[in-house]
Amino acid sequence: MNPLLQDFNTAPFTKISSDDYKPAIKKGIEIAKAEIDEIVNNTDAPTFENTTVALDFTGEKLNRITSIFFNLNSAETNDAIQKIAQEVSPWLSEFRNDITLNEALFERVKAVFDDRENLDLTPEQQMLLEKQYKGFARNGANLSDDKKSKLREIDSKLSKLSLQFGENVLAETNAFELHLTNEDDVSGLPDSVKEAASQLAKEQDKEGYIFTLQYPSYIPFLTYVDNRELRKKMAIAAGKKAFQDNEFNNEKIVLEIVNLRQQRANLLGYKTHAHFVLEERMAETPEKVIEFSNNLLEKAKPAAQKEFENLEKYAQKLDGIDQLQKWDGAYYSEKLKKELFDLDQEILKPYFKLENVIDGVFEIANRLYDLNFEEVSTIEKYHPDVKTYNVTDNEGNFISVFYADYHPRKGKRNGAWMTSYKSQQIKNGINERPHVSIVCNFTKPTATKPSLLTFNEVTTLFHEFGHALHGMLANTTYNSLSGTSVSWDFVELPSQVLENWCYEKEALEIFAKHYETGEIIPMKYVEKIKESASFHEGMQTLRQLSFGLLDMKWHSEDPSEITSVKDFEIYAFSETRLYPDVAENCMSTAFSHIFQGGYSAGYYSYKWAEVLDADAFEYFLEEGIFNKEVATKFKENVLSKGGTVKPMELYKRFRGQEPKPEALLRRAGLLLNA
Repeated sequence: MNPLLQDFNTAPFTKISSDDYKPAIKKGIEIAKAEIDEIVNNTDAPTFENTTVALDFTGEKLNRITSIFFNLNSAETNDAIQKIAQEVSPWLSEFRNDITLNEALFERVKAVFDDRENLDLTPEQQMLLEKQYKGFARNGANLSDDKKSKLREIDSKLSKLSLQFGENVLAETNAFELHLTNEDDVSGLPDSVKEAASQLAKEQDKEGYIFTLQYPSYIPFLTYVDNRELRKKMAIAAGKKAFQDNEFNNEKIVLEIVNLRQQRANLLGYKTHAHFVLEERMAETPEKVIEFSNNLLEKAKPAAQKEFENLEKYAQKLDGIDQLQKWDGAYYSEKLKKELFDLDQEILKPYFKLENVIDGVFEIANRLYDLNFEEVSTIEKYHPDVKTYNVTDNEGNFISVFYADYHPRKGKRNGAWMTSYKSQQIKNGINERPHVSIVCNFTKPTATKPSLLTFNEVTTLFHEFGHALHGMLANTTYNSLSGTSVSWDFVELPSQVLENWCYEKEALEIFAKHYETGEIIPMKYVEKIKESASFHEGMQTLRQLSFGLLDMKWHSEDPSEITSVKDFEIYAFSETRLYPDVAENCMSTAFSHIFQGGYSAGYYSYKWAEVLDADAFEYFLEEGIFNKEVATKFKENVLSKGGTVKPMELYKRFRGQEPKPEALLRRAGLLLNA
């Protein structure tokens, strides 16, 4: 029997083989289609219950199966899984189109929607109905038959292309290794990084050290290695992922994706893909996003240029560097930071043992939201590295299952993310609780040291855990409005706001303890962390804005005339460039957020959410970072409400006012007197 087609609570990872996925997904689609047919063939007049609610509850089995499959395709993939993904993605795209382009189904949805004034609906029910109706209208329900089939064709192509894009980036990441045997070549590197690189070499029966493009290897290499030529080699290797003359080149794929997205938007009556996407976001229009970005750019650019000039002078003074290049930035920034603040990341790392940081984030969640995490061995895992927890509240009520996967592997894509294996919903009077997961790529323990995190990795863990809290504390009736199912430029608020606790003495004292002595992180380091938090903030802001503006350029203009990805990128970066261009490098060909993930026409949302999070955290600071009243307001108005209410309304209920950008500019040191 196929384990994916049985009834299961937590994902039955150990029982699944690759051969189970295709038949399970095929069957899941059949079951979901039968559920849709039941709604369509209902002879009773359409009502909120027999149409709107019934539709929201369809496809549960399929959703459980596909969440397992696609999560593994990111966290524990292999050739077989990637091949299956290429086959099943068009099926799923076709199935989604079968729903949104089903005229009889749309007629029933529209009938309920048109009658909404006469129905006694709660705000959550109104939101479900509105989102459902818009979901059809925005995805072609009103199109003619020939345009509907064109839409199906475009969606099928896009699903394949985005998968191919991601596979190419992963293949290029895994293909590169830098093998060094000369001790001088690793001069400058901290012992912990050398040990990890040495362990990697030993695993391959090689002498010396092996460095890869995985972040725990790549970032320290660029930050600490004294040999400039080797830093250059590493940086260029990272920058030319999927931009080389080989089978993994993504240039054609990028152009195909942006053109298909544009065609799709036009077909649906929108000027561009960005106009289509942003209609349902807090930002509403590309013009608003560009204005928002340019306002921040105006404040950040002078600061960034000044920081860059100072860094260049510093590199000149130190090593006679005439022209600062991309492979110099992290190296000299780290040296300058150390000099200015007497803050060495390597001195901080012993205070951030992974297990302690995990316990710390759990304790903070307990103080704020009354959550308790118990590690259990009864929940199946997809890899031995994964940790599994039952989450309860202080009354002992079950809240969520939580999975955590912290270390890099060959079958795991770079970066960090939160995901879900089961949505929260209330069905038949039962509040079905969610199964939530975070996936990261932190340095592995070595023979002599546990996993010690950089401060940046600590904030990454808090960030993803913030997303996880949004998923775990979900408490809505309908799964399509539950947890992180919110406006994309609102989804980063819970994650980014939690990062703020990493900078506060009261929070750091909980978990920042030396892994050997147990000593709590000295206050002088805490002060230095806070002082240095806005170090090079102008450059950091400019960098983030440059990514958001590149995304907007790809998606808010007609791309049909673009012939060169590289030339277009140079044009898009013209207002935000600090470093000289590197001819061999291209960002777009590995910009997975917008060409594989869900961030197309949405990358700006990181900065947008920063405005929200800085403003929100000022409220916590005013009342105390563990103030129960403020935490409860955040939990009840943001974390538990999902997409049941418009985001700005939720924010105002929590904060009592709209967010002000001054809080972010103050925090970033870009607005000293505001």
